[in-house]
Amino acid sequence: MKRILFLVSVATVLFFTSCNHEKHEKEAETKFLVTSPMQMDTLFFHEYASQIHSISHIELRSQERGYLQNIYVDEGQSIKKGQLMFQIMPLIYQAEMHKSEAEAHFAEIEYQNTKTLADSNIVSQNELALAKAKLDKAKAELELSQAHLGFTDIRAPFDGMMGRFNDVRLGSLIDEGELLTTLSDNSKMWVYFNVPESEYLDYATKAKDNKQHVKLQMANNQIFDQEGIVETIEADFNNETGNIAFRATFLNPKGILRHGETGNILMPVSIKNALIIPQKSTFDILDKKFVFVIDENNVVNTRQITVGEELPHLYIVTEGVTVKDKILLEGLRKVKNNEKIHYDFVNPQVVLSELDNLHAE
Repeated sequence: MKRILFLVSVATVLFFTSCNHEKHEKEAETKFLVTSPMQMDTLFFHEYASQIHSISHIELRSQERGYLQNIYVDEGQSIKKGQLMFQIMPLIYQAEMHKSEAEAHFAEIEYQNTKTLADSNIVSQNELALAKAKLDKAKAELELSQAHLGFTDIRAPFDGMMGRFNDVRLGSLIDEGELLTTLSDNSKMWVYFNVPESEYLDYATKAKDNKQHVKLQMANNQIFDQEGIVETIEADFNNETGNIAFRATFLNPKGILRHGETGNILMPVSIKNALIIPQKSTFDILDKKFVFVIDENNVVNTRQITVGEELPHLYIVTEGVTVKDKILLEGLRKVKNNEKIHYDFVNPQVVLSELDNLHAE
């Protein structure tokens, strides 16, 4: 009998112990993390799609007709100002220049003889003037023939990088004005991007005389190692898009940027006393955003918020919550509106530091 009572007592103790253990586990499972919005000065970037251009990008065309005799450069090659690039067969133009030289020399002799006679009053001053006019004409024709001959040598007008050859090969018959290739000066790059009217007005009222520094995110999502400066803004808005074009200038010492590339301009915008919450503390219903706010009775209430800007892992909130509110940080799917919960409060600075570490990774 005593043995039976002992077993019953042990079973009772084990039962209550098990119940208490399950109760504690349940309480631990239903304890949530809560934090508050944080107010601080912050910086974020407006992002704009952009087109990248060389400060000088020109087409090189033939100024004379003839056969392409020599090619001294290659596609993609860096060249210096004045460097010889192409040569069109110069024989005809050399012959024309020699002819013009002879005619100019003949006119010079004729003028000198006429001048001697005029000084002795043997011929009139009108004949001397006519000889002088013939000499001037011969010199002009010589200069013209020299220019035509010079055009057979096609030289770089500035330091730059060669583009692709436009189907030109040795021996090709080149017409006057035919496109040979392009040349780009990539020492500096002009980056064009379009800004909406509202953001332009914010920029215009804040920038004043200071030049706005911007960053360039390249197509591989890497940030270009040089900062750019917004130097010009187009005069007119595009009536169809409501945008206005900005131009930022970037130094390109390593030659990484090329004409025709694309990227994103990142323009910094600072906000004083911004109200910040973690993105993970929000949820969407249709096209609106909400948070769970915990009141003084530990009851969860749904509240709509208005997001002004989006940062990595964070939202800048303009309406809906204050720094005094407590918002649910995790477990949003485990609670219901008007439900009472148990929670641990996490300092918003701790939450922000953890999110910063996550972003850095």
